[in-house]
Amino acid sequence: MKRFQRFFFTFLCITLSFFTGFSQEKTPKQDQHYIFFLHNKFIEENDLSVAHPEYGKAEYNEILASYRKDGFIVFSEIRSKNTNAAEYAEKIAKQIKKLIKKGVTANKITVIGTSKGGYIAQYVSTYLANPDVNFVFIGCFRDTDIAEIQNINFCGNILTIYEKSDIYGVSAVNRKETSTLTINHFKEIELNTNLKHGFLYKAMDEWIIPSKKWANGNYDLN
Repeated sequence: MKRFQRFFFTFLCITLSFFTGFSQEKTPKQDQHYIFFLHNKFIEENDLSVAHPEYGKAEYNEILASYRKDGFIVFSEIRSKNTNAAEYAEKIAKQIKKLIKKGVTANKITVIGTSKGGYIAQYVSTYLANPDVNFVFIGCFRDTDIAEIQNINFCGNILTIYEKSDIYGVSAVNRKETSTLTINHFKEIELNTNLKHGFLYKAMDEWIIPSKKWANGNYDLN
């Protein structure tokens, strides 16, 4: 049984890597909407069966399933431990450029990141410098970032979602104001779930539904 579990886990990681890598032979549908989902740091460091001592299990597969259920093509993978955020963002930016080169319009591509994944998404926004790509940054900005992470420059259609009880995520207006690239749309949502940073571990409608609307080009979130 243990041997089978190890085999299945290896197969799953390879499969997820394939989806993220985006097969060069595959022809994308130009009218399709694509999501690159970037998970939080806890998933880098722990198996999905492991529960965070305060926030519980990370519902990674449930989150992906929710997006796919609504017809999005979702690219995602479980990253290696201690992944360098800036370097990984370069990889994602290259994949998005390939999609666009194949004919997918930029506004049909959305990068969604939670916690560390949100910081990676911010770097992707910076590296792409494409004002038409959509981004959703979830629980991934603190006021100290302006001084401590000076090489992030927002660009695109930006939605930030943060939880009032979460010390690791606050309004990112300060980053918007210091960014010099084009931001076509910018909106923020403050949640009040009282779950602290644990809100982004869960496949919660409170943040998933607005992120779907944003990915569909509904920038008013009606």
